[in-house]
Amino acid sequence: MRRSDDTARVSRKGLKTARVSRSRHGFIGQRRQAARVTQVVLPVALLVALLVALLVVAVLAPLGAEAAPAAAATSSGPVWVTRVSGIIDPALAGFLTKTMKDATGAGASALVVEIDTPGGLDTSMREIIQSELSSPIPVIFYVYPQGARAASAGTYILMGSDVAAMAPQTNLGAAHPVALGGSLSPTEETKVVNDAVAYITGLAIAHGRNATWAAQAVTESVSLAAQDAKTQNVVDIVAPDLASLLKGLDGFTTKPKGLMLHLSGLPMNEVRMGWWSSFLHGLANPNLAYILVLVGLIGLAIAFIHPAYFFTALAGLFALALSGYSLAILSASWIGIVLIVLALILFIAEIKIVSHGILGVSGTISLILGGLFLFNPSTGAGTRVSWPVIVVVAVVALFVFAVVIRKIAIAMRRPHATGVNSLVGVTGVVRKRLAPLGQVRVSGELWKARAEEDEVAEGEQVEVTGVEGLTLVVKRREAPPEEGREAGPRIRHCR
Repeated sequence: MRRSDDTARVSRKGLKTARVSRSRHGFIGQRRQAARVTQVVLPVALLVALLVALLVVAVLAPLGAEAAPAAAATSSGPVWVTRVSGIIDPALAGFLTKTMKDATGAGASALVVEIDTPGGLDTSMREIIQSELSSPIPVIFYVYPQGARAASAGTYILMGSDVAAMAPQTNLGAAHPVALGGSLSPTEETKVVNDAVAYITGLAIAHGRNATWAAQAVTESVSLAAQDAKTQNVVDIVAPDLASLLKGLDGFTTKPKGLMLHLSGLPMNEVRMGWWSSFLHGLANPNLAYILVLVGLIGLAIAFIHPAYFFTALAGLFALALSGYSLAILSASWIGIVLIVLALILFIAEIKIVSHGILGVSGTISLILGGLFLFNPSTGAGTRVSWPVIVVVAVVALFVFAVVIRKIAIAMRRPHATGVNSLVGVTGVVRKRLAPLGQVRVSGELWKARAEEDEVAEGEQVEVTGVEGLTLVVKRREAPPEEGREAGPRIRHCR
């Protein structure tokens, strides 16, 4: 009975131990499974979090001026000053709109915008004008520095400003609307011109400026120098610098807001475009757009010719994404894009086909024409690809395809030389007479060899023509080797 009881106790104890063991094993297995899940999920979660953070930064990045300390609204507040140049695009419009709001919130006495622009997008221009019209503080647009201009869209913005100012040797005008992406039909052009005339004359009349000249700037694309613009009541003041401008505006009353200005001697607060706005605004450059398109296509072409260079495809896609934003902002012509793609195809064909340079030259011509027609030729110089950039890019592209990519393609077509196959074409010396089997020294190593001829004497020079397993196939060289020497590199063994 005792044995039975002992046996039962042992059995129960073993059962309990087994249960604990299974429980422990199950717990350990669960922990291992959880660890494996964590190893998989955690990197994915971190990647998703990083992408979300980047998107938040991209969306919430400052599209306006750097933050300024809030101040109570007072007539003796600082004068905010900022400077913008280049094409009027969404990034610049967003920056100026936010700057006007920030200046109002900070209690600024006025906002001075130094501008130099060849024109830009109608939608962005209207966004800026709407903001300056609704701003409770005076907004002064100042064409500066000397040599600057406020052409096309810039003229409309000046007509809608509380104060239109210019530096000497600057100009404005040439406000005829242009379709950046192509041409308009006569009916469409008439509608657009009439709309533009009504818009700019309404702004000029409301601000007490020369509405007749404003209409001519649209219909006849006339322009004026600074002093002529002041004489003809197109602008309010001509001043050589900012200090002179603020002093000259003392006692000036704006129309239609009726704000009397007393700005000389007030502190100035300079604001600048944030990094994200600057980046987007920098992309709205015809020359940069043209270069990015070409860089992107070349990157894809290299990856297509040699798939091992996959990183060039990534770089190419990134460049094309940036160029896509630029082309959308600048309303690029499809004719120019097609010509650039055709140039790429011709360059690749030059690598694949022996054309004695005909395809390469044709590709260069197509690339040049693509740069010329990428944007509307009737627009100003600021919205076209410049000739020096077109010529330099065409020469660089021709060199890249004619030299660099051609060498990559040739290297890719070259047979792999690894292992014993790398010995084909190498010269060696016979160490044991080949009749036709024997032994040769090639590249400092002894090999079993078979001669293509019936017999090759010891000491004669041979060339490897093939490999059969571990046996080299050789043939006699025409020129005998020098006595006591053998061709090919020697390997000196250290004792």
